[in-house]
Amino acid sequence: MALSEVYWDHQIPLPKLAPVQAKVTVALVALLCFINSYDGEFVFDDSEAIVNNKDLRPSTPLSNMWSNDFWGSNLSSNSSHKSYRPLTVLTFRLNYLLAGGLHPVGFHVLNIILHSVISALMIDVFAILIGGLAHDEEGRMLNHAPKTSLLAALFFAAHPIHTESVAGIVGRADLLCALFFQLSFLTYCKAFNRGSDGDDRFSVHWVVVSLLLCAAAMLCKEQGITVLGVNAAFDVLLICNVNVYELSQRLLLRKNPLDVSEILRPGLLTRLALMGLGGLSMLYARWRIMGTGPPAFTDVDNPASFEENIFLRIVNYNYYYSLNAWLLLCPWWLCFDWSMGCVPLIKSATDWRMVWLLLLWCIMIGLISQALCSQDSQRRRTLTLGLVLLVVPFLPACNIFFRVGFVIAERVLYLSSAGYCLLLAYSLGHCCCRWSKYRKLLCASVLALLCVYVARCALRSHQWRLEQSLFTSALSVCPLNAKVHYNVGKNLADKGNTTAAIGYYREAVRLHPTYVHAMNNLGNILKERDELIEAEQLLSKAVSIQPDFAAAWMNLGIVQNSLQKFEEAEHSYWNAIHFRKKYPDCYYNLGRLYADQNRHVDALNAWRNATVLKPDHSLAWNNMVILLDNTGNLVQAEQIGREALKLLPSDPTIMFSLANVLGKLQKYKESEGFFLHALRIKPDAASCHGNLAVLYHRWGKLELAKKHYELSLKLDPEAPGTRDNYNMLRRKLDKLKRHTP
Repeated sequence: MALSEVYWDHQIPLPKLAPVQAKVTVALVALLCFINSYDGEFVFDDSEAIVNNKDLRPSTPLSNMWSNDFWGSNLSSNSSHKSYRPLTVLTFRLNYLLAGGLHPVGFHVLNIILHSVISALMIDVFAILIGGLAHDEEGRMLNHAPKTSLLAALFFAAHPIHTESVAGIVGRADLLCALFFQLSFLTYCKAFNRGSDGDDRFSVHWVVVSLLLCAAAMLCKEQGITVLGVNAAFDVLLICNVNVYELSQRLLLRKNPLDVSEILRPGLLTRLALMGLGGLSMLYARWRIMGTGPPAFTDVDNPASFEENIFLRIVNYNYYYSLNAWLLLCPWWLCFDWSMGCVPLIKSATDWRMVWLLLLWCIMIGLISQALCSQDSQRRRTLTLGLVLLVVPFLPACNIFFRVGFVIAERVLYLSSAGYCLLLAYSLGHCCCRWSKYRKLLCASVLALLCVYVARCALRSHQWRLEQSLFTSALSVCPLNAKVHYNVGKNLADKGNTTAAIGYYREAVRLHPTYVHAMNNLGNILKERDELIEAEQLLSKAVSIQPDFAAAWMNLGIVQNSLQKFEEAEHSYWNAIHFRKKYPDCYYNLGRLYADQNRHVDALNAWRNATVLKPDHSLAWNNMVILLDNTGNLVQAEQIGREALKLLPSDPTIMFSLANVLGKLQKYKESEGFFLHALRIKPDAASCHGNLAVLYHRWGKLELAKKHYELSLKLDPEAPGTRDNYNMLRRKLDKLKRHTP
């Protein structure tokens, strides 16, 4: 288990640093790479996981986190993604509490700190995997590969593939998972901290603690359970020092009798049984928590998994693996989303991209053969454990055990990249040994590679600061990705640039003709531009493709209402409510339809339903007050207005409408109070000044009426009726002056 100094380590072109110095250096490099993302906004998936996630709010019970998924949806819901990560959500909630709200700086800073800590801890992980597990007389771990482990950790700290996990706040799940993954592995290693007598005993206590940390990793992200595979491989290959190649030769060729005691070292079966039992318990608990079974994905999310031809499905999966490998090797073409046509499927064996599959497996077979067949025990062990660290954490994302909801996701490579960095550092050390006369050139190459990594990280993390730069950066990487065009269009539309947004939405629909969300958003913009016929066509197509698309049904109803197709509009609204039972905005729009048809009771009932589902629905409350006012039901209007203000005490619109009602009921003092309160909140409301002037006019406070008429006309010279009322007041004041002695 304890090994001598790794022979290639002294050839690595790096200074030998003390353990603390090495960790500080790696942490500073990690900080340098991603520090410019600290003031970024909430981007992409952050909107759903953080901004719109009620589990972050202090008003939401903490217990909700343990029954909801990562996005705040109940795990029992059919629409849930089943991503159960309560510890990650808990850290988001702590960020929210410490910052006093949704301020992204604190979220980003914690992500950067976590990556720096993980990068520093990687030195210990790499030191054990490369140089073996050894301790001094005081029980402190010895590092037999200080330079190689430092170089691998530097590569890990600066690898650009980590940008999504660090600069994207949702990547917190990967960071926390990696941290507990490391702690679980390092704790497992502590179980073998031998005393000076060098016995073979191990600590069950530390194995159990390692299992608990594995469970914590899994509660941050499902990938965390893979640490058990790494721990098992470490135990077999390094602790028990099993020679897999020699073992396979004995089994296959039967040259020498196999001594079971050579494999089953003392305690191995016990440790493997503990890990197996712990892992099965975690998987069972996870399955029970999921409730209704695995999440439902579509061919848009992962088209290869829906390929009927098994051969082509396997080919495309392997093509995805080769693309992931390429991103580790050359992390220049990075994209926030790789779905929706970004990676076209391989449809035949003659596709030129088959070359990438062959190249991938040639390299993997070469590495595996070296890992198994090399006569050099240090090389054999390092390559084997490097491959384990590369492959095992990637297994949950490989589509073998279950279908995943993505084609490529850079964030899932966060842990696997550690195995790549270990192999890369070993390769450089091996090259330095073989070509020592080119040591200066190799040193310059290492330095250049690190500089390129740092520069790429800085550029990519800067792109992740804003949605506009993030989405537009993807246009050159995945021009065939409809979701990229959709997100660029949505970002432009949110900023008011609807003309440019239309072009991107149209391109998204062209690339993916059944992209209902792009049709819905495009239909909304065309509706606002009064291009109602095309808007109706788009929204009708969207609901025909996806009949349960409630938002599209509601928007179709709004367009049909504008086209005075009242029956069709009512039908569309009720379809929306059928597919989304709790839909306050749809009830609000349904009420507007009924009001346009003078179906006042139906309108009031619809708006009341909107306020029951969403008590702070200001527009629904206000419309009820206005409708009751217009129909002469002043007492009921007053009751509704006061009820609304109990829930929305600072809403100037409801104050304004209630003040109008109170004025008509000749409750002038109360009416004046609500008008003045509304003006303190919104002093530039011309209509509020105008109606307050009317109140004073009725009340006989003519000078105050004159003052507010003038303020209203100053703010809005074209205010309807205000000019006539003002002229009427002036004539009355002039008449009074003439009759005054």
